[in-house]
Amino acid sequence: MKPYHQILIVECGEPLVPIPLEQFGVELPHPYQKLGAPYREASPYYLRQTVLTGLITAQNYLQQRYPGWRIQIFDAYRPVDVQQFMVNYTFAQVVQGQNLNPSTLSDAQREAIWQEVYQIWAIPSLNPMTPPPHSTGAAIDVTLIDTTDYPIDMGSAIDELSPRSHPDYYANWSDQPYHTNRFLLHSVMLKAGFRRNPGEWWHFSMGDQMWAWLWNQENPDQKVTARYGICNGDICTI
Repeated sequence: MKPYHQILIVECGEPLVPIPLEQFGVELPHPYQKLGAPYREASPYYLRQTVLTGLITAQNYLQQRYPGWRIQIFDAYRPVDVQQFMVNYTFAQVVQGQNLNPSTLSDAQREAIWQEVYQIWAIPSLNPMTPPPHSTGAAIDVTLIDTTDYPIDMGSAIDELSPRSHPDYYANWSDQPYHTNRFLLHSVMLKAGFRRNPGEWWHFSMGDQMWAWLWNQENPDQKVTARYGICNGDICTI
């Protein structure tokens, strides 16, 4: 279990709603769909209504500072089946990257690889008390694009399994713009009410367990519960 799984979920029943993609940068088809992830009737470009409102607010803050820039959405709602697919895909990629034979992995090797995978990916749990953040419709992976729709360089790719994914990895690299760019993304999302995953520069959420856990650390006298549980299609429950 992750530390944020200690947070109680009190599902508010707010629906998933489609993201107006014309307002944001977006990659079509979706990167995970191109890999064959099993979305079936679901769409990755959905969020809870309040989370979507917050995202629009964050983009407004961005455009006050950089007119014409937009938030680019990499991923939003992710069914648990897709979470499982991507976890398995990442495991296979790590095995291949280390030139290992998947059929002859020792228990120790397998465990070490899973530990590496779960540095980035949440466990694809069906337990309603420990949902993957993206499966609640409250988490989103984003970056920025400029007036020409060119991606702002953040110094590493979204989902990259390396230390460079840590938000502050480039904090002391004064000759590179990456930390400044990450700080800009963080500042507009934070101002809109989001909280960032401590280990991923691209992952933000509002109202889920991770958000509540981070909020409670910042505000020990004003503790909150999570208001978004797991979603299966358009049904969101606890």
